[in-house]
Amino acid sequence: MCRLFGMTTGGPRVHATFWLLDAPDSLRFQSRRMPDGTGLGWFSLGGEPVRDRAPVAAFQDADFNSEARHVVSHTFVSHVRYASTGAPDVHNSHPFFMDDRLFAHNGVVRGLDVLDSWLSDVDRALMRGQTDSELVFAYITAEIRRRGDTAAGLIAAVRRIAAELPVFALNILLAESGRLWALRYPDTHELWVLTPDLTEPGAARHLSSDREPGRLAVAAHREPTPACVLASERMDDDPGWRLLDPGELLTVDGLEASSVFPFDAPAHPLTLADLSAAESTSQT
Repeated sequence: MCRLFGMTTGGPRVHATFWLLDAPDSLRFQSRRMPDGTGLGWFSLGGEPVRDRAPVAAFQDADFNSEARHVVSHTFVSHVRYASTGAPDVHNSHPFFMDDRLFAHNGVVRGLDVLDSWLSDVDRALMRGQTDSELVFAYITAEIRRRGDTAAGLIAAVRRIAAELPVFALNILLAESGRLWALRYPDTHELWVLTPDLTEPGAARHLSSDREPGRLAVAAHREPTPACVLASERMDDDPGWRLLDPGELLTVDGLEASSVFPFDAPAHPLTLADLSAAESTSQT
């Protein structure tokens, strides 16, 4: 399945090199199993979102590897893709960008013709690809615009999708400059959070011996600045990693984190047996 990564320091601008390239289970390493697209998003000094995407695996993408080493920001969103809806293409690679926000998604949503009918021409004009993920983001963006509040719009959009459309998984990262939202919904895929309190560079940690062979610690260090990290799987063996609960919407504002559980179970849940061969392969 696709993999998500998000990080925010609440203000200080740092590199995300450790998590993207050097961690025992870095995003670059994960991309060897997720070969259909790579994307990295961050925020400029002026607060504008910036992103770079390509329809290739991260470990093969020279731009991703260069940016992971040199870009500094207070907030990052990154994604490696295993395609289910929409061909491997730059416009189908995450993260997506709309209204000064970055968005990445892991999962499958059906009923896209119905979801499209909820959008106006203005909403559709923001789209460039063909994925369920970008369509979900366009609808979330429309609801945020209607309500004038990011959290309220996100919650309203997910509630309607969960009530009216078939859903396999809707794990989401949504970022504004200095703020990050993470949703694990329902319980299909994991989403982990780590909030380290570092006062000096932290050494890389080995992953436990029962993990996939070849995941070894390297001679690298995490940044000394405290940061909240979100990921689809634990990226090292720091004991601080916590698995989000099913239906948990985590908000990180600055470095203040809070959680709410505003969602009912999906009204039309999908199982692996309901998915196409391509969808099933991408989600396992």
